[in-house]
Amino acid sequence: MEPQGLKKSRGADRTRLEALNQRVRTLLPEQYQDSYEDVQPVSMGSAALKYGPDGKVAWNKMWGSFCDLAMAGGPPHKGTLLEPATQEEINAEPDKYRQVAEEICRGIELASGLSAEPSPNSGWIRVACVNKVTAEWLLRAITMENVSVRREGTNVELPAGPFYRLEKEIKNVITVTAKTCHYWFGHTSLPQRYTIRDLLAAMDQQSPLLRPAWSRDGLVSAALPALKAKIDEMIKSTGLRTSNHQYSAWLGIECGDIPFAIWMMRSLVASNVLSRREGTAYFVPVDPVRDPDGEAVVRVVSQLNALTRIAGVSKTR
Repeated sequence: MEPQGLKKSRGADRTRLEALNQRVRTLLPEQYQDSYEDVQPVSMGSAALKYGPDGKVAWNKMWGSFCDLAMAGGPPHKGTLLEPATQEEINAEPDKYRQVAEEICRGIELASGLSAEPSPNSGWIRVACVNKVTAEWLLRAITMENVSVRREGTNVELPAGPFYRLEKEIKNVITVTAKTCHYWFGHTSLPQRYTIRDLLAAMDQQSPLLRPAWSRDGLVSAALPALKAKIDEMIKSTGLRTSNHQYSAWLGIECGDIPFAIWMMRSLVASNVLSRREGTAYFVPVDPVRDPDGEAVVRVVSQLNALTRIAGVSKTR
């Protein structure tokens, strides 16, 4: 007979898992809510650039459909993280940076209908969202597509750099905006958006959203290496294996299994921790502002790993 204490523990774990699954379902557009576990991370291939009579890219005429959302288990738009340019890179080629920023803004407005302009924060494009919940949802969805993004009020900011190429990085930023806006505005009903708003507010009441440091304050940036090393050590002490990816504000955790990495990424986001995936590694943020000792993010990772057996997720280390 199973010990009473163990039985109660498993019952509590099942309750936590069901609550987590309900959060995931709430965050997803309706079309995925009962089928996201069947979504495969398979790409449809890249759409070719189309040009208008003026010789410019017709960003509003390129897509008839999109790959599944990475949030739902589809392939992230980028295989590796697309990051903004540094101030030094921008200072070296200011005219080129201005041209790139203007083209990204033009493309976003054509492809998504949202207003965009160069941000006062160097290396970023500012996109005006309809309201806070739209900005909050896009922040999570775009992060999982492996494009850098941050939120300021009802705006989201997307990356830019003088080295961005039209058919590569410029297209990446515009495509991921078009993709996520397509699913938000086209496949998420107004009642569902209210439900998402309430869920995000409830999660924030429990704990602040953990996200990678994108600060103009050099003191925050200076704290990243030591904090990342501390989180790395704590993660390893749980028996998990960190990856060799080199990002200042992200720490990769290698699990050797794509379905498990997707499950962890999605579960982290449903636990108010921004996350993304590259192959079989999922990433957690280094957040010196809201998690200065790293213990909060390690605690969430440990709690989710404890649920993987009941969830039926493979754990390959």
